[in-house]
Amino acid sequence: MIRHFGNKLGLAWWAKIETDQPSSTTYWFGPFITKSSLNANMSSFIKDLSDEGATNIKHSLVRCKKEEPLTF
Repeated sequence: MIRHFGNKLGLAWWAKIETDQPSSTTYWFGPFITKSSLNANMSSFIKDLSDEGATNIKHSLVRCKKEEPLTF
């Protein structure tokens, strides 16, 4: 509930993750209330992408309001 409210206000933290494979995909991971909680969960998300064959994984942390779609 708090994450949803924070996201609606544009105060939530998201990770924007871009990969070369599969075919230049952008993933959004979040929302998180704090930047530190996002950082604490990033490694498992990136590991999952890597295990699925994603390559050249780059990420940035963004404080914003994000809605669907969460994968492009």
